[in-house]
Amino acid sequence: MARAQQGDAEAMNRLLARHYDRLYAVCRRVAGNDADAADGCQEALLAIVRGLPRFDGRSTFRTWSYRVATNACLDELRRRKRRPVAVEEIPEATSDEPGLEQRLTERMNLDGALGQLAEEFRVPIVLRDVAGLDYAEIAETLEIPPGTVRSRIARGRRHLAGILAGPNTDNPPDDGNQTALDQRPTE
Repeated sequence: MARAQQGDAEAMNRLLARHYDRLYAVCRRVAGNDADAADGCQEALLAIVRGLPRFDGRSTFRTWSYRVATNACLDELRRRKRRPVAVEEIPEATSDEPGLEQRLTERMNLDGALGQLAEEFRVPIVLRDVAGLDYAEIAETLEIPPGTVRSRIARGRRHLAGILAGPNTDNPPDDGNQTALDQRPTE
């Protein structure tokens, strides 16, 4: 990384190649589709190249690069005034691999459900479950307190479970309150 910061192009290429798959995975889940993820990831890579000389090491490169990728992807979606969307059709299986079609269906269902989550819940879940960041790293990446990260992940997962369960279930997503307002004690 030090060589990349000093302008070594080969070191920069190796650094970006080493982190590309994870950065793209974050962008893919934040954006909800391949086209917007590719655009967001490209913008993230450019921002990393431009910003690396100023990277001061207060966080790990991984945490910093995820923050850059998340922001670049969200900026791309805002620029286009889009919300994440999932493709409705299941692509034709290109392999005789057992279970491939089911895994594709599950991935698309998850992408669709993630696309229905508000950004404040979707991004922490993606950083936790796709990027593998711990709560402190997510808090640093999003510049919010760790308790807020935990809360957003818990609420987001609850909403995600409700979405994935479908509309005809007795387990709709809730707003985090355990009892209805009119049933709460007043004293």
